[in-house]
Amino acid sequence: MITRIKELRARFQMTQADLAKQVGVRRETIVFLEKGEYNPSLKLAAKIARQLETPIEEVFLLDEKDLS
Repeated sequence: MITRIKELRARFQMTQADLAKQVGVRRETIVFLEKGEYNPSLKLAAKIARQLETPIEEVFLLDEKDLS
């Protein structure tokens, strides 16, 4: 999974810690998400998308390999 979290955070001048606090997770979770090392639950993905004012499908992008 590819994420645009880092790019979108920059738009709002938001740190990883800021986003983590707003969505109720640890900063490390945001780090792993940005690196593509963790797939969020649907609930967490929705919270992140809401905070970044962007539709979920524009925050989290699926590769073809993710669909097989």
